[in-house]
Parts: sequence; structure tokens; C-alpha cells
Amino acid sequence: MKTINKWVAVAAILCSIGALLSCKNATPTTNGDDAITETVSTELLRTDQSWNGVDLPDYPQGKPELVAVKYIIPAGQKLGWHHHDAMNHGVLVRGELTIIGLDGQIKTMHEGDVVVEMVDSIHHGENRGTEPVVLYMFYVSQKGLPLSVPHPEIPLD
Repeated sequence: MKTINKWVAVAAILCSIGALLSCKNATPTTNGDDAITETVSTELLRTDQSWNGVDLPDYPQGKPELVAVKYIIPAGQKLGWHHHDAMNHGVLVRGELTIIGLDGQIKTMHEGDVVVEMVDSIHHGENRGTEPVVLYMFYVSQKGLPLSVPHPEIPLD
């Protein structure tokens, strides 16, 4: 087993904390005035696999770069085919997102779901719903590594 770079491990922890803080799924305890009376921490997911059941790769060596991105995808929009070199996960905070793998696997994510993206596998997303999708994604990457690699040669339909 490869030795995990301690800074990459720290990056993974920070990304997970960021995902938890961005999630609107946790319900705080409130009094009658809806004032928050205590902090609630809810683990949303712990996994070593992407949404399609494939094991995530080992961490790369080198200096980590953490990237957090808010995506807003209009109703009816299809994203182009692409793949990710870096591991990433996120929280869908609004709408419904359907992810389609080049191999035909399909997964529909709903508000509050945690998304663990495929790594090195071509896929695309679609907003098949009637409202915009709001998705927060957290990448454990390396400086200079693109967040996604497009595949415009593959038609969407």
C-alpha cells in the first residue's frame, strides 16, 4: 500500500468538513422561536467508492490543492461528457441531478444527497428536473491538475 502524504490526508478531512458545513440536510435542535440551541453534526457519507461502486484511486504524491466549486445547472441542461483526474465529492443542495456513465450506468441524486464522483471514468450530468440544480463540489487535487477533462468528441444524444 502506498504511503499517504500527510497533507493530502489533511486535505481530504478538510474537504469532508466543508461538505458537512455546506449541507442543508442536518436539522438543528431549535426552541419555539427557531433559535438554534445546539450544534448538530451529521455524518452524511463514509466511503472508498464512487457512486457507481468503483474503488477510489490511491492518493497521488505531491502538494495538494483543495478546490471548492458551487455549480448552478439550469433546468433541462445537459453537461458535456468529461472525466475527473482528481477525487471529488459534494452535496446536492437543490434540485435533482442525473449522472450517466459512458458504460450506461445511471444514478439520480436528490436534494441532500452526497455525490462521490467517478475518477478516470467518462460520464456526464443532466438536470432533468424543472428547477435549477445547486451543487457544491469539493476536489482533492494537485496544483495544475484540471478539475475535469472534457470529451467533446462524444455526442450527448
